[in-house]
Amino acid sequence: MKSNSDIILKTEELCKYYGTGDNLVKAVDHINLQIQQGEFITIVGKSGSGKSTLLHTLGALDNPTSGKVWIDGENIAAFKEEKLSKIRRQKIGFIFQAYNLIPSLNVWENIVLPLGLDGKPLDESFIKDIIETLGLTDKMKNLPNTLSGGQQQRCAIARAIAAKPSIILADEPTGNLDTQTGDEVITLLKTSAKKYGQTLVVITHNEEIAQMADRTILLADGKIVSMEKGKVNSDEKK
Repeated sequence: MKSNSDIILKTEELCKYYGTGDNLVKAVDHINLQIQQGEFITIVGKSGSGKSTLLHTLGALDNPTSGKVWIDGENIAAFKEEKLSKIRRQKIGFIFQAYNLIPSLNVWENIVLPLGLDGKPLDESFIKDIIETLGLTDKMKNLPNTLSGGQQQRCAIARAIAAKPSIILADEPTGNLDTQTGDEVITLLKTSAKKYGQTLVVITHNEEIAQMADRTILLADGKIVSMEKGKVNSDEKK
């Protein structure tokens, strides 16, 4: 059993509200959550349940209305934007449904771009290992528009892993892919995260993906309804 010292991501009474009065929306409502280093967590729930808002607050993309978010023992909710930006670059890898690749850059250039922006040294052997793991070795010089959807998402995954972040946050990473390609991408993402010792948090509507996780968190109306090992009532996700 892992100790509290292995907790990489934690929230305390986390809230994110929008609007006021009758228009108040409690997108994230008093969420308490602990995620251990190396865990694979899926977050599920109906549309509007607060999944993406929770992921964005966990990843310092959105400031909470109240409460705390701890990453590696630091309460990021108290940080100013400059320090939050540094946390995002150094400790968190983001993967979204939209691949967000730069059209004019080839696969290799897209993957290493964030490292250059952060002034990090380029660990070529590490990056080539990621590219090989994700099956992109023969596509390194290709521009994004010459790749399939699955290949573009693999490039986005490689870019997220390349900076050696502690945490990978993925928002519907298979949403634009067919079922077979989506399953392949999730398997590769899980394999990569395990290989490099990273914590993986994935929003998904796919029950098979949810069952691959160590734990599945079900959200409804901004609250955690249940937290189960690798499964959830599929009727709640629709």
